[in-house]
Amino acid sequence: MKFIVRTGLAALLTAGAVATAVAPAVAAGTGHAPAVAGAHAVVANPKTIKAAAYNQARSILAKAGSQTAAKSHPIHGKDDVPVSYGTSLLAASRDEFRQTDKHLPDKQKKSGMSLPHYNAIHSAAKTMGITQW
Repeated sequence: MKFIVRTGLAALLTAGAVATAVAPAVAAGTGHAPAVAGAHAVVANPKTIKAAAYNQARSILAKAGSQTAAKSHPIHGKDDVPVSYGTSLLAASRDEFRQTDKHLPDKQKKSGMSLPHYNAIHSAAKTMGITQW
């Protein structure tokens, strides 16, 4: 019984120490813990995306020339879909665009693809709220 009480008190004190360290950052209006030097802030992808956002991103990629996006089926009858639908579409379109643009001169490419293809990929990702694919 004493062990359980001591463990509970230790956890409570630890939680209090963390809250004390984070409180000044929140009170300062940042809403986040202080940044660590050398750390790169990465926002995680959402768990799901709206079907309308997926369909809009699919349309953006198809208009940019992605056969993968053009052949994929629009989502209907669902409000949300797993984020993997969007990340798979982005990755497949990215690979397709890189393959298509591989013979362009390097100064006409960004991240291995033409600038219009690069912009289409990033526009589609932003539409779905996806930061990593």
